[in-house]
Amino acid sequence: MDALTALLLLVHLIPVSVAKNGVSSKSRKRIMPDPVTEPPGTDPVYEALLYCNIPSVAERSMEGHAPHHFKLVSVHVFIRHGDRYPLYVIPKTKRPEIDCTLVANRKPYHPKLEAFVSHMSKGSGASFESPLHSLPLFPNHPLCEMGELTQTGVVQHLQNGQQLRDIYLKKHKLLPSDWSPDQLYLETTGKSRTLQSGLALLYGFLPDFDWKKIYFRHQPSALFCSGNCYCPMRNQYLEKEQRRQYLLRLKNSQLERTYGDMAKIVDVPTKQLRAANPIDSMLCHFCHNVSFPCTRNGCIDMEHFKAIKTHQIEDERDRREKKLYLGYSLLGAHPILNQTISRMQRAAEGRKEEIFALYSAHDVTLSPVLSALGLTEAKFPRFAARLIFELWQDREQPREHSVRILYNGVDVTFHTSFCQDHHKRSPRPMCPLENLVHFVRRDMFVALGSGSTNYYDACHREGF
Repeated sequence: MDALTALLLLVHLIPVSVAKNGVSSKSRKRIMPDPVTEPPGTDPVYEALLYCNIPSVAERSMEGHAPHHFKLVSVHVFIRHGDRYPLYVIPKTKRPEIDCTLVANRKPYHPKLEAFVSHMSKGSGASFESPLHSLPLFPNHPLCEMGELTQTGVVQHLQNGQQLRDIYLKKHKLLPSDWSPDQLYLETTGKSRTLQSGLALLYGFLPDFDWKKIYFRHQPSALFCSGNCYCPMRNQYLEKEQRRQYLLRLKNSQLERTYGDMAKIVDVPTKQLRAANPIDSMLCHFCHNVSFPCTRNGCIDMEHFKAIKTHQIEDERDRREKKLYLGYSLLGAHPILNQTISRMQRAAEGRKEEIFALYSAHDVTLSPVLSALGLTEAKFPRFAARLIFELWQDREQPREHSVRILYNGVDVTFHTSFCQDHHKRSPRPMCPLENLVHFVRRDMFVALGSGSTNYYDACHREGF
């Protein structure tokens, strides 16, 4: 048993049986703190395990729950790609040896894994928007390439897709058995890990789908802002937010000592080590239960990992308090939220197109959306995180439509800024669609404090 496993057992975060390629943790799906099971204060190891999101037993989730007289009309799913190989290498150390081929005798495993590989190998003629057609449809390197989706990442999204299938298709019959291509809307960034994550979820959701009915659109921007990406004020907020991050880091003497110590171990200047974003590679070691790297000068260890992870958690807390990221988020998330409510409004009018939408994206996509919605307690998007918007129709009052927002299976609708006071003002059991529409078309601009009433003006006028 290595030191990492021993530590995890010590803090009672994993059961005694440890998978060969990864720790198996109890599934925890809350984003709101629970004093009974969540450790008091900041526990960087616990937070890192949540982030890894190692597949275990299927989570119980709250998707698809509504009073019996409500009918599900459309579903809009935003995902972060699954577990991936690092994007950065710790200088002068050996890359972690992770195998990105998909095999049945390695954990984590999913019963549909071999069928997924078989189906993907038949999709070479799939019709995707350029440049997606040049990307591989599943990961297949014995030593992962930088940023490549791992078997863990594929299994995470096969599990997500199967869970959504059980709820939305088997229970609520969202799509007919002879669904048509225009009933789906699929969009991904141009990275293999997002396309493959989207395909894994889609395969879990619609096993053995007809390749002729699948069309993934390419989104060049991680904000999914389509033709509305030019926004000078958003960039100003981002620059101020990056300055805030820098100043907070300078204040953290323990973090600087940690970077200095690690730099000595790998024999590079501290500045060079910091620029290599070592936490990205260290999280891969941690999530896959692989020992941290060593050199002749010593080993990077759990204390280094905990110091950097603790700072990340403190940075999230400071970010919420300073509100600069909120300004960035309101402008960054507006185009995709506006597109989503337009699609919901069409569905509410009875249109049958695009009633299941899937955006396969990144942490930098989901994080601004969560912040813009006012979900201040939401954890940073873990691997294979899912954010879902559900549209419901009241059968007793067919003109009335409602929305539910779910993050990793938890109903967070009444934590959003547009619906947190709903029960004080209305007897309706669900959050009205118009609340979300008014929020996106009006209140997001009010929150910026610039006096703007539309996206273009808000992008060109200084706010709070």
